[in-house]
Amino acid sequence: MAIAGSPKKLAQDLAEGYMSMTPPMLRQYTATDMKTILNNIAIVLRDLRQQTIPAEDVMAIKQRNTKMSRLNQASVVIRSFCKKRRIPV
Repeated sequence: MAIAGSPKKLAQDLAEGYMSMTPPMLRQYTATDMKTILNNIAIVLRDLRQQTIPAEDVMAIKQRNTKMSRLNQASVVIRSFCKKRRIPV
């Protein structure tokens, strides 16, 4: 099944915590869909790393780190799902 909506928006929703990647959810995607999602996760991660936040703004730093952690976790879930199913990504 194709990705509903924009893959970049999906990655942003993952970062915000509106949705999470789970193996049952990944069954509906093809190998090319998962590659696209991984690429867009990398793009959103890059955008988050580029943000400059003052050292005094502890809450903003915490929010950015939480978003990055969510994206890294989603990437790990996708890669492990693909490895288990022998899907090349």
